[in-house]
Amino acid sequence: MDRYSTPANRQRFEIEIKRSRFITTVIPVQDKTAAMTQIDSVRQEFPDANHHCWAMIAGAPLDTHQQEQNDDGEPKGTAGKPMLNVLLHSGMGNLVVIVTRYFGGIKLGAGGLVRAYSSSVSGALLQITTITQYVSVRCLLELPYSQLDILEHWLKTGNIMILDREFSDNVVLTLDVPETEVAALRDKAAELGVTLS
Repeated sequence: MDRYSTPANRQRFEIEIKRSRFITTVIPVQDKTAAMTQIDSVRQEFPDANHHCWAMIAGAPLDTHQQEQNDDGEPKGTAGKPMLNVLLHSGMGNLVVIVTRYFGGIKLGAGGLVRAYSSSVSGALLQITTITQYVSVRCLLELPYSQLDILEHWLKTGNIMILDREFSDNVVLTLDVPETEVAALRDKAAELGVTLS
């Protein structure tokens, strides 16, 4: 998988099930630390809610080290796990989903909770605006000043981002390169006779 979808920005959706309000907040994140910060911000926004259940894939969709979930006081396995299951089947990555619940007085039972939390997340994912995230690698490219304009112009035609520039005898660029474009970058470096590492 060289690319996947991620939320374009913070987005929110709400449904009501048997008088309980389920407010789903979907947020793009780059790592677990950012995800935990976003979960805390939603808790502060709705301090009187009964539960703030969450699930995250804070990296690429298949990166199991970036996946976590939490039931936040709901019966074990009725909220976080079903939410994470929806995320895993969506093929999306770099996101955290928080479902804030205001209890409406009618118990839903374990099966009802699983359906409610799953529906909240799947419904939200159907409505969100997404962008494409590319699986990328970091590369260093060293070149003479005379070739910098040529290379920068070429980089603008693709999805390669310049993360840093170091100026000394030559210019050293730190690049974020989608895996699908590494071969093209190698070819361009060879054509210009510059060093790529």
